Amino acid sequence: MLHKKSLFVVAALVIALAMLSACTTTSGGPSTPDERRAAIDDGVDRALATLFREVDGSQELVEQARGVLVFPDIIEGGFMVAAARGSGALRKDGITQSYHTTTRGSFGIQAGVQSSAKFLLFMTDDALARFEDSRGWTVGADASVTLLTTGASVQMSTATAQQPVIGFVLANRGLMAGISLDGARITRLDL
Repeated sequence: MLHKKSLFVVAALVIALAMLSACTTTSGGPSTPDERRAAIDDGVDRALATLFREVDGSQELVEQARGVLVFPDIIEGGFMVAAARGSGALRKDGITQSYHTTTRGSFGIQAGVQSSAKFLLFMTDDALARFEDSRGWTVGADASVTLLTTGASVQMSTATAQQPVIGFVLANRGLMAGISLDGARITRLDL
């Protein structure tokens, strides 16, 4: 028989997944691979434009990166147990190379639904090659990410640019602080 705490965790996970599904299930969304690729690329373009406009120095860092993985609209939702999901694209020199999905689960005091854009900048050829050669890549396990938060323009320095992977999380109110990308699982989409 399951322990009461286990039942609570299972129930909270089911609620989180139901909330997340309700947020991401829309009618009239892209149905063909071509439409899906176009929708992801459009979202990536908009997310990068917002990042460049709102975060001083971000465009220069993106230009220095060997590759940039952008998830323009990650939906996170839940109650006690949360789930996050989104699709994005890896770009080199501004050209999409591949499409990816990210998922993440967490447990703790949390409730509600939010949307954010996440950016991973691969600053070295080695970091990018490790990502591209993987069959699935997890933040914190396969690579550490130096997360830039509020006041990012102050944090951007020569030392920052030498980190293998740099990350940004951008919500409606700007860069998010006090968060972690650890545990986010990224897999390639067959589009």
